[in-house]
Amino acid sequence: MLTETGRVVAIEQDGLWVETIRRTTCGSCAAQKGCGHGLLNRISDGKRGYIRVLPGDRAIEHYSIDDQVLISIPEEVILRGSFIAYGLPLMAMLAGALAAVRWLPGNEDLLAALGAAAGLMLGFSLVRWHGARHRRDPNFQPVLLSVIAPLAEPVALL
Repeated sequence: MLTETGRVVAIEQDGLWVETIRRTTCGSCAAQKGCGHGLLNRISDGKRGYIRVLPGDRAIEHYSIDDQVLISIPEEVILRGSFIAYGLPLMAMLAGALAAVRWLPGNEDLLAALGAAAGLMLGFSLVRWHGARHRRDPNFQPVLLSVIAPLAEPVALL
């Protein structure tokens, strides 16, 4: 399970928005400098990101703006999401190119390009449909584990 700390910046009826600061984890990775993600992460290191999380075991009323929280997401969700976001459009593009060349008469190169474009658009549509279908599925969402530091109560000045 991957965990990250952040600060609650907004509260909705069924979730919270948490601000996180991107930190690089490339120092512990075996690929080190051979990975494109490492380069992109170094460019954006220290920038803030916003993520919608589910409230976890506690009711949404127990959280407030500026709470420091610990959020988590299962590793298999990252792997599954990567396959869906990258693999599905690629496979649909290849299938579209092969299907167009095999079943349509005409210029094979043009048909392959048009079939690949149609397959890629279909793949992107399937990714979008999957995202909309699982938007509120707790198995695909980051979850708030605990409050690290609650918002300090305001002190009344006399």
